[in-house]
Amino acid sequence: MDKLNHYRQCIQSLLTRYASYSKNNPEIETQIVFDTERNHYLLLRTGWDREHRVHYCTFHFDIKDEKIWIQENNTDVEIGEELEEMGIPKQDIVVGFHPYYLRQYTQYSVS
Repeated sequence: MDKLNHYRQCIQSLLTRYASYSKNNPEIETQIVFDTERNHYLLLRTGWDREHRVHYCTFHFDIKDEKIWIQENNTDVEIGEELEEMGIPKQDIVVGFHPYYLRQYTQYSVS
């Protein structure tokens, strides 16, 4: 399997697994978005909690220049470590929600 397809499958597997965890409010739908043509991947929660609208991005990944960009992680999960456990090298993971000048202090790629 080539690198791009491996990265796509890893992200899709992670999002599918995390989507199955939270089912406590039937009024809030879990949506998994896979745009494999443009390499955008999201896990969203959307719906209503009583009279409050919920539209929440749990995870957002992109694949750019043969690297996985973690664009959003609204959990306490070290998702980069989970990607590493799936065989993705640190130099191919970018923590995109950190400003470019702080990425050098992470254990991952700067871009």
